[in-house]
Amino acid sequence: MSLQTTDPIADLLTRIRNAVMVGKNEIRVPSSKLKVTVAKELKKANYLTEVKIEATKPRDTLVITINKPGENANITEISRLSKPGRRVYSSAKDIPRFKNGRGMVLISTSKGVMPGHIAFKQQLGGELLLKIY
Repeated sequence: MSLQTTDPIADLLTRIRNAVMVGKNEIRVPSSKLKVTVAKELKKANYLTEVKIEATKPRDTLVITINKPGENANITEISRLSKPGRRVYSSAKDIPRFKNGRGMVLISTSKGVMPGHIAFKQQLGGELLLKIY
């Protein structure tokens, strides 16, 4: 298994999407700062149940609990907006709303990664990372 991927965020989202589809409630992925930040933002928005970091060699492992056993996942749809070959940026006034405000867009701004509605309130634009519903 290779630890290096071209797009680590897309890899994380694909692992979460696949786990939800087959009914798994926990995944383990190689850790990075951006993956941890994205996972913690999804936990804050109640899409994930728990996010932990385990110290392993050669790299730490990010352990994500999607939902508790016996419960349904809070994630219906999750997809990457900006890709390595085609970055997608948005100004503060043009931040997209997803599913009439029931979904969430995650944005990488100069102040860090944050949900779209918070970036809109703070008048910050940036790279659109993902959308989740």
